Amino acid sequence: MVCAIFCVFLTAKGQNTDLARLEYTYFPQSSSDNSFRRFRTSIAFPIELKEGTYLMPGLEYRNVNFEYEDPAAFQTYDLDRFQSFTFSLGYTFQMNEFWRFGAEGGVKIASNFTLDKAINDDFIYTGALIFVKIKEDERYYKPTRLILGLRYSTTTGFPFPLPIINYYRRWNKNWSYMAGSPKSNLKYYFNEKNAVEAFVTLDGFFANIQEDFNVAPLRPGSDKIARSISMTVLLSGVGYEHSFTDHLKFYLYAGNTILNDIRFRDNKKNSIYTINDKNSIYARSGLKFSIF
Repeated sequence: MVCAIFCVFLTAKGQNTDLARLEYTYFPQSSSDNSFRRFRTSIAFPIELKEGTYLMPGLEYRNVNFEYEDPAAFQTYDLDRFQSFTFSLGYTFQMNEFWRFGAEGGVKIASNFTLDKAINDDFIYTGALIFVKIKEDERYYKPTRLILGLRYSTTTGFPFPLPIINYYRRWNKNWSYMAGSPKSNLKYYFNEKNAVEAFVTLDGFFANIQEDFNVAPLRPGSDKIARSISMTVLLSGVGYEHSFTDHLKFYLYAGNTILNDIRFRDNKKNSIYTINDKNSIYARSGLKFSIF
């Protein structure tokens, strides 16, 4: 039951089954001197209302250092740092013997904060509905897990919710796999302390630019005004995990992007300027407190 409770909200956030995380990511840009460095920390914790029914508050902070070194017709000094603060609250209850339902709403403040305060355009709103089924079976080393749901965010540019689907199974003491979004992997366990995996996952960020600017100021009549910045990347790679305890783990992931989309967008979320779209390497490391 505990697994299902946490999976409801942490999958809705795209964080899988982590209750707490401390992470650093380095993402250089191919054929460019640009680079991203991101620090992220998050925590989620349950509050029991009655047996089987919980509230789940959550907090996350991200700090993205963007070194924009490519030649540009516009000033880049206000684009060197973006921060986000996310606050979420979820509710879950057991529907029947097999299924648990959860709903979550959240607000994120994401910006370069050049005005030293939050403004209306910095606010991003999210919501999710999740159904979780966990099957216990003594033949399996760990239970199987199926997650289905819908997630909506005001940053996607779509006026409708997007699907969430994720399936996990560890079929013996050495192998497990996970298929779905935001991550799919195949993992090999040397023992209870050490494991390696091959994976494909989504990553990225979205933030408001408080002081809008023209990305083509030298072009007469240009109306391409940058209002926000987005990075959407599809990554593949290999990873290593070391478990200090059953739940506290160190991890190190490295690989290359399959899709790399970093852009400025206008007030309608339309792309108006591509910063970089060449695939490149990346590395990510940190500590996580996970229920699996």
